[in-house]
Amino acid sequence: DVVPPGDAAGWTHPPFSAEIADGMLYGRGAADMKGGIAAFVAAAIQHRAAGKGRGTISLLITADEEGPSINGVAKLLPFALAKAAHPDAAIVGEPTSRAKLGDMVKVGRRGSLSATLKVFGKQGHVAYPERASNPVTAILGMLTRLKTTPLDEGNASFPASNLEVTSIDVGNPTTNVIPAEATARFNIRFNNHWTRASLRDWIAAQLAASAGGMRHELVVLPGGGESFLTPAGPLVEALVAAIKAETGLDPERSTSGGTSDARFFKDVCPVVEFGAVGETIHQVDERTSVADLYRLSSIYRRFLDRFLA
Repeated sequence: DVVPPGDAAGWTHPPFSAEIADGMLYGRGAADMKGGIAAFVAAAIQHRAAGKGRGTISLLITADEEGPSINGVAKLLPFALAKAAHPDAAIVGEPTSRAKLGDMVKVGRRGSLSATLKVFGKQGHVAYPERASNPVTAILGMLTRLKTTPLDEGNASFPASNLEVTSIDVGNPTTNVIPAEATARFNIRFNNHWTRASLRDWIAAQLAASAGGMRHELVVLPGGGESFLTPAGPLVEALVAAIKAETGLDPERSTSGGTSDARFFKDVCPVVEFGAVGETIHQVDERTSVADLYRLSSIYRRFLDRFLA
């Protein structure tokens, strides 16, 4: 599934028209990742029509990957496993290429944890601060502690884990009233030094050390996922060989970027991600090269021929 198009009036071509201009296919999802789906469907048809390969190919085309991820693959994969449809490997068509098709594959991903912090104070007049307790002052100190305390230094496979504050809200329409509470939201993208559980413990400890006794509440939001790393093996080797044969490039094996549905496969089978150039994803005038779509389908076809030989 894809994100909303935003203001359609800002698009050169209507966001769901799939118009082609100057060799580029325009539209929301062209790169992320309906283009990848189309390329893989075509590759699977060609692979089977040639009478090659062994085993089965399953296409899991679901929604909610860009949402809270409580539906989609999160539910379909356990359903498939319960039916004894156990995958030996998975490839996700995320737009992993950075500047040229084939320059990067994702062999892992950082984990993601989103949380809400509420700090409870005492409302009062700004001229009499001794009669109030300002939660804004407290929450700023707590967020500063979270932001400036290093989580780790990263490792050979992952960059350092990183926390970003995404909002601070008090809902206060006046300038002369100390509010009763303040709310902040933040997200952590973390490497394999951490789990969501160990991160929650770390956050709680940092907040306790910086709250100054102010009452507060931490809520870790659903969704997100753990970090993972797919080691070198038949899946990665087959994909890299297919990319080299089609483009001449030796792709970077990366763990950068956000999360994807790959996180649901990591505990079931080896999983890699590879797809179109992602330069315009989530933007106005999202687009992908038509020629790249044909090359992407050829790479997927080569991959299938090798992996299922």
